[in-house]
Amino acid sequence: MTFGALLLIAVGVSADAFAVALTKGVHMRRFNARHALIIALTFGVFQAVMPLIGWVLASQFSRYITGVDHWIAFGLLFLIGAKMIWEAVTGGGDSEADFDQLKVRALLLLALATSIDALAVGITFAFIDVSILPAVALIGLTTAVFAFAGVVVGRRVGARLGRPAEIIGGLVLIGIGTRILFDHLGVW
Repeated sequence: MTFGALLLIAVGVSADAFAVALTKGVHMRRFNARHALIIALTFGVFQAVMPLIGWVLASQFSRYITGVDHWIAFGLLFLIGAKMIWEAVTGGGDSEADFDQLKVRALLLLALATSIDALAVGITFAFIDVSILPAVALIGLTTAVFAFAGVVVGRRVGARLGRPAEIIGGLVLIGIGTRILFDHLGVW
């Protein structure tokens, strides 16, 4: 998989973290750089660890399903992307109470919830040619940057960008899944 494709996946799975970080920024009375950094690192670590877990689990079973691996990768990325788009359009998904303080338990739960799609992406990595450690490092770093930016942007301009960011992230994941399928089928 090319660096560009990996970067697009990283951006795609970072959309949820960006949207949640955006709401965190909106709820800050004044910008708190320490809180923004903690939020960014928490989301980045979860988004890096979850695909690694998915890759390890799926690697154990890859020899049994290599004939359909491209369909699995396409299906997972399509479903994740469609779910992101659906939640953005319908207003579903994460909602959080307005709080000024950074609550560790709530932050960890949000990081876990937004990284479930990264787990599924890690599963797809077991079926395609990906160097897993650089891939998860890129996902974690991209997510951390996006989450930090989300807090900053949220504090400055409000929550107007949350839903469009999730829709774009979902479309990117669907596009990557489609490309994997077409590459494997020789269409592209």
